[in-house]
Amino acid sequence: MAAPDISCDVLVAGGGNAALCAALSAREFGADVLVVEAAPSEFRGGNSRHTRNMRCLSDAYGEDEFMADLLRVTGGRTDERLARIAIRASSDAQVWMKRQGVRFQPAFAGTLHLGRTNAFFLGGGKALLNAYYEAARRCGIRVLYNAEVTGLKPCGATVQVGGNPVEIRAKAVVLAAGGFEANIEWLKEAWGDAAENFLIRGTPFNKGRVLKLVLDAGAQPVGDPKQCHAVAIDARAPKFDGGIVTRLDCLPLGIVVNREGVRFYDEGEDLWPKRYAIWGRLVAAQPGQIAWSIVDSKVVGKFMPSVFPPVKADSIRELACTLGLPVDAVQTTVKHFNECVRPGQFDHTALDDCRTEGLTPTKSHWAWAIDTPPFLSYPLRPGITFTYLGVKVDESANVVMCDGTTAPNIFAAGEMMAGNILGQGYLAGFGMTIGTVFGRIAGKQAALAAR
Repeated sequence: MAAPDISCDVLVAGGGNAALCAALSAREFGADVLVVEAAPSEFRGGNSRHTRNMRCLSDAYGEDEFMADLLRVTGGRTDERLARIAIRASSDAQVWMKRQGVRFQPAFAGTLHLGRTNAFFLGGGKALLNAYYEAARRCGIRVLYNAEVTGLKPCGATVQVGGNPVEIRAKAVVLAAGGFEANIEWLKEAWGDAAENFLIRGTPFNKGRVLKLVLDAGAQPVGDPKQCHAVAIDARAPKFDGGIVTRLDCLPLGIVVNREGVRFYDEGEDLWPKRYAIWGRLVAAQPGQIAWSIVDSKVVGKFMPSVFPPVKADSIRELACTLGLPVDAVQTTVKHFNECVRPGQFDHTALDDCRTEGLTPTKSHWAWAIDTPPFLSYPLRPGITFTYLGVKVDESANVVMCDGTTAPNIFAAGEMMAGNILGQGYLAGFGMTIGTVFGRIAGKQAALAAR
């Protein structure tokens, strides 16, 4: 028996940060709101539950510096109009978030370097989402769990709930259901068989169903299917949902070698928040999509520990043997690296003057000889957080169609439109900024459209 149809003013597809910001914003503007979340309640929130901070404009971190940081990591591949909307609106985001019950804490120290630029959620992303869902409950927003969108219509959607199709009639729709990073077959279309070796840091529910539906309906795509937020995570992490604890922050403090025992990129190119999100793609380009970070005991305590312990050995030879790497190659790599290190004042909290000379690839900062046992290593795999392929939107978060018109009652927020701003690369915490800002915009505009 078919489930009864449901009506609402604004339908929000998705259950993460962008979706809940859209739902709460739409409710503030008087709309009757329904949220459909593909996950069960205990796994609600998409990738947002694995986050811990967002990048914010402030007196200490101005718009010009914020924009320059973004242009640097994206190589200019960004819609500057939309980027500046996100940057400017981030300045008052904390005030709005606190009204919803979100609490903040001081920034972490170490290799993150985020105290001046980012606001940290007390309790992390899960606590943030719990606050939003409680705020949604208080103001009468309805939520359907285990509810997968299987069809989009001009005025609503078909949703599979508990094995039964439900027709939802809505005056406006906000699409905030994430990317396709958990869809391995779709990843393989862009990456080939290498995608089989990728680990998915976030939710297994982001299969890209809603994204595909809206693209098939004629929405204008934006972003490269191969571009994504991809970090180097511990290779021992689970295939899905390992979360932020599987990320490794030790990479800039040592060297990284592939399975041939050789380095392949400058580990000290820039401060970690501006470079950590390129390392997934770098490892993905290596044989077997695997690499190893090697450090010595001098840097222990200067980076956030992983959920998994390091592999330890009293010599580089023993370490290479334990890792199953070519011993002579690893020893030669470490020896040559040490010989090329130039004296400097090591400071893991800044762009220091410890560098190499005569080494290819060079190491620009934090080049400290690897000479103090025990030696430690962490295996690395590409960890995909979210994909950048999405739909084009305008300043009001309206979805733009292939013919250049906008869909007046269809809006997008979060990962589904982040590719407008993130053409490549990443700034730590900026995904949450985009989701928060454009979630609020989409919710407000959807409520106005519903009137």
